[in-house]
Amino acid sequence: MNLPSTLWRFIIILLSFSIKHFPLLPAGCQRFIPLGNLTVEPALPFLIGSNLTVYCHTKECKRGFRISLELNGETVNSLKKVNCTTMMFRLFNVRMPRSILICELKGVDQKPQTVNGLDLHGGLPPDKPEHIMCEMSRSSDFIDCTWERGQKTHILTTYNISVNRENGTQILLDQIQDAEEITIPRAMIDENTKYQLIITAYNHFGASQSDTFTFCVKDIVIPETPCIMQIEFGNNSMTAILQWKTSESSEHLRSDVRLRTDNAAWEVGEETELSEGLIQVDGLRPLTEYEFQMRTCDTSRSNSSKRSFCSKWSPSVAGRSPGKGPSQQLHVWRMLGSLGTNGLRMVTVLWQPPSPDDYTGAVQQYKIFLGNDQKQEVTGCAALSPCSVQVPAEVQALSISAVTLYGMSPPANVPLRLSGDVRSVLRLLAPAANGSAVFVSWSWPGKKHRSTSGGEPLHYVLEWTSVPAAELQWQKVAKDQDNTLITGLTAGVRYNVSLYAVTTRGVSAPSSRLVYSKEQKPVCGPNVSVLVHEARRIQIQWDELPVDKQKGFITNYTIYLQMLDFSNTQLSKMVSASGPRQMWLDCPEGALALQLTASTSAGEGQRGNRICSQPETPAGLVIWTVFILTLFIAIIANLMCWSCVRERIKQKCISWGPAWLNETLPKPGNSNAIRLLEQQYESELSFSSTHSDPPLSPISLISQEERDDVYPTIHVETSQVGSRPTEPTAEIPLLMSDPGTILVDSQPEHVNYKPQIATLAPQGGEVKETEEEQRDLPSFWEEDRCVRFGVLLGGFLSGVEVGFTDPPLGLTLSSDSGLLWPKTPKTTIALNGGFSLERRATENDVEADSLSLDLQQGEIMTPDTADTCSSQYTVQTTLKSGYFPQAAAVSSTALCDAQR
Repeated sequence: MNLPSTLWRFIIILLSFSIKHFPLLPAGCQRFIPLGNLTVEPALPFLIGSNLTVYCHTKECKRGFRISLELNGETVNSLKKVNCTTMMFRLFNVRMPRSILICELKGVDQKPQTVNGLDLHGGLPPDKPEHIMCEMSRSSDFIDCTWERGQKTHILTTYNISVNRENGTQILLDQIQDAEEITIPRAMIDENTKYQLIITAYNHFGASQSDTFTFCVKDIVIPETPCIMQIEFGNNSMTAILQWKTSESSEHLRSDVRLRTDNAAWEVGEETELSEGLIQVDGLRPLTEYEFQMRTCDTSRSNSSKRSFCSKWSPSVAGRSPGKGPSQQLHVWRMLGSLGTNGLRMVTVLWQPPSPDDYTGAVQQYKIFLGNDQKQEVTGCAALSPCSVQVPAEVQALSISAVTLYGMSPPANVPLRLSGDVRSVLRLLAPAANGSAVFVSWSWPGKKHRSTSGGEPLHYVLEWTSVPAAELQWQKVAKDQDNTLITGLTAGVRYNVSLYAVTTRGVSAPSSRLVYSKEQKPVCGPNVSVLVHEARRIQIQWDELPVDKQKGFITNYTIYLQMLDFSNTQLSKMVSASGPRQMWLDCPEGALALQLTASTSAGEGQRGNRICSQPETPAGLVIWTVFILTLFIAIIANLMCWSCVRERIKQKCISWGPAWLNETLPKPGNSNAIRLLEQQYESELSFSSTHSDPPLSPISLISQEERDDVYPTIHVETSQVGSRPTEPTAEIPLLMSDPGTILVDSQPEHVNYKPQIATLAPQGGEVKETEEEQRDLPSFWEEDRCVRFGVLLGGFLSGVEVGFTDPPLGLTLSSDSGLLWPKTPKTTIALNGGFSLERRATENDVEADSLSLDLQQGEIMTPDTADTCSSQYTVQTTLKSGYFPQAAAVSSTALCDAQR
């Protein structure tokens, strides 16, 4: 023994020892160390459906742990404790042939510990082998015998095959396991001798023997197995043609074909034998992978045992069916347009797409032809319906076909001719319960009408559209039907349903009806208007509701009348919808409010617009009312033309109104001081003529001595002419300004501006009396159109000391003309400061005032007093020195109009 052989022997022994005592484990696995064992009674394998008893034994008793058992992951609750280390479990009616048992130790808050595990194996006894059959072909060297073994046993089952001659001599004994066929060499069999075949099956739970099968060679010979040479699919992909051959004559042979897809179960095909060696299989699906097999059967041999003498199935041949072109005609319809001036008619062709089961792929286009021969193509439309074409008026029909990648559908006839036949009649249109469908039925005229017209019905076309007009929908119905169901309708929408009969002569006239799939209440009421409203009756008219607002067939209208007086009485009247929409109604006297509602079979809808009306006024009353109003306005207008009436109305309104209404705002544009300043400075200063007062002089504080030197003293002297001596005078210091002389001759239209006024007589009572006297002047003063003007003198009066022996003279300014009205009959006032005032009055105290100004430093102007009134006053003013920027109205003169 050499060294290499010894070394190899040592390595082998070492590896064998390590594998036996220290087996290698896969990476990540741990060696399981059992904590006990499991035993099952009865012993395994068990008979399926039996009860089992399982014992779980632990090697040691552990306090705080309990023994539990799980069967296929579920805890077994039927248990009994034997001792501290053993627990017994009961399993009832175990039906699963393979199960897993696991015994564990479980403790509180402890991880479970596995004690041991066990696989349960169950089984059944074998069934009796049945349907034994032996077959062989003429050229075969073996006899093939098969049988059916029955239900599955789940455990190893052995089959013993015994072949004996009819005299009992055994020629073959064979044994196989879990099989259903066996091959017997043909050399062992004599063709003229009968043999017996017996099959016995046995396993752990028992044995079973078949019946004796007797056979001889001539009885088991079958035809040779055919061979499929080629597969061809038809144009419509619904058929396949198999080309096959066999080694023997096919004179008395019948072929069978079976097929399957995707390794599914075999199915018997719908075959048709075309000729010798050719067979057609129908009922295929397009674009599907198929697997075909075929066999032949001998039809010349009698079969008393109903046994078929057929060959074995041929080897499989696979093939894929092509796509399918449409095979059914399209359902078509048309809408005829008007005939044009060029002799062409516009026809809108409608069609329904072919069923998806009738073709594969996608529809590429639809071709429309003139007539049914498909020789002259009119147009090709996209895969959308409808399609409009222009055709000559003499064309009676069109045809249309759907074009796909795998073929074109048969042409469908589109009739254009009107038959003139008696039309079919719609009998019933009944809404369905769900509110989205309508049941339609019709009748076709009797045989006498058919013989007269000569048209036989081909089919019916039912079309419907919503009102107002929307997209047309239609349905083709077979000629043997007299009813159908229209689906997909909307509740509350009116539909116009029409029925056409397509006959051999053309298309009949339509029979049309209106229908609702479900009626609802109207969404609004009609608009009502009043035509005539008399004292106790009224004529009204209302509009018909739009169709989309009706929501159903209107059955009646309800008119609501409501009094607009304190009673608020409401009346109602129901009117049939079939009557006119204009009527007379009896109503109470007075103003009314009207509303209308519409009702359908679903109920009353909402009320319409609310209008108010009152009886018409008689013509005579209107005339008298107009006459009285005209007369009243004429009287008022005539009175307003009288100045005295206007003055009284004005004074009355002023007395009723607030005090500020009697105040007359000064107008700077009427200031003579501003006019003279404008002339003196030649527009050096720009004053607003109407909206601003003259600017004020600067104010400075001076002492008493300076004031005596600067401001002159006004000497006021009052006297009464003719009867009284001159009264003591009063010295009044005046504010000096620029030297100048101002004389204002004011006309009535220029006396609106009233500068700031200084009143020399502050006696409140006397002033009020003067104002009252002024308001109480007779109206003839206005009627004589007297012209009044005032003299405006400017200047600030820093202080006035006036002494009077007679009653004090009140100087005031009228609100309309600036007159100075005296209290005493005669008064003369002399101002030492540069001017004097003198007033003379007659005994009747009706002479007008006169004004004279004596200005030593300026120009002296005397107003014209040629015309005198019956009452005249004269005031003479002399201004010796000084300029008075702001004037005080000291006196006024009223002159009568020259025409008086």
